Amino acid sequence: MLSRREFTAGITTAALTAISPRLFAANAEPKKASKYIDVHTHIGTTWNGDEELTPKMLLNWMDDHDIEKSVLLPLTSPESSSFLLLTGPALKAAKQHPDRFIPFCSIDPRTSVRGGVKGFVSIIQKWVDQGAKGFGEHKVGLNFDDPLMMQIYAACEEVGIPLLFHQDAQRGLDEPGLPRLEHALATYPKLNFIGHGPGWWASISGDIKTQKDLGSYPKGPVVEGGAIDRLMGKYPNIYGDLSAGSGANSISRDKNFGREFMIRRKDRLMFGTDYLRPGQKVPQFDVFDGLDLPKEVQASIFKGNATRVLKLS
Repeated sequence: MLSRREFTAGITTAALTAISPRLFAANAEPKKASKYIDVHTHIGTTWNGDEELTPKMLLNWMDDHDIEKSVLLPLTSPESSSFLLLTGPALKAAKQHPDRFIPFCSIDPRTSVRGGVKGFVSIIQKWVDQGAKGFGEHKVGLNFDDPLMMQIYAACEEVGIPLLFHQDAQRGLDEPGLPRLEHALATYPKLNFIGHGPGWWASISGDIKTQKDLGSYPKGPVVEGGAIDRLMGKYPNIYGDLSAGSGANSISRDKNFGREFMIRRKDRLMFGTDYLRPGQKVPQFDVFDGLDLPKEVQASIFKGNATRVLKLS
């Protein structure tokens, strides 16, 4: 008769697992997050009264929500947040976790820089050499095509990185129809712009009448003829970041239009959350899961477009 040890040694791990799956569950490899690339997060303390979001906290949240990689966006303009989020911490976190974090860089266009565009190019290029994959969040209290803003666009185009911008009634200022954004798109055709914020996403609808409307979160059916569709049809260098309440609202306010828009513009949209504080509610997961999007559309929006535009592979 075989001893218990001899009997056990003769049974393969696969056989034991088949007999009792729980026996090996504790030793199983954890599932790697793979569904999303999030093009919009912030680490640090963005608004006064918020708890600091550390890189470790963000990583844990990403794992819980199947997010493979997240873009870390600095905020360097006084209108953009309560506390400035500088480029250095984003680069440092990405160096420590290169398989999970994608750093961007940012500098306020009103900063005293010698040499104009060439000066900005030299600064931005140093950050790119350290791993920065894009510029932003560009969230500045100036007209979108102010000469100072245009210097930043020229520098980013020369360096060869995309720029993620914010528009509302206070920052990245524009008018109904987004003519100032269009001026920038036409002037810098080799620069990929990524749109975000209430002003950008309110413009999914054709009924925007005043600049004040660009700071709102409109409800109800979308009216055909919105600036976003028009600009995406005319300019190949404009993309949309679906993050924050503004991004989720633009799709959920009119789900039939929102679903068709995501299918129609599947090569121009990127998944994002704007996650910036522990415990923050993020509507994107439920909104997008409820649309029954085709798999190829999900693949493009959830990961593919970010991979392509940010040159991740």
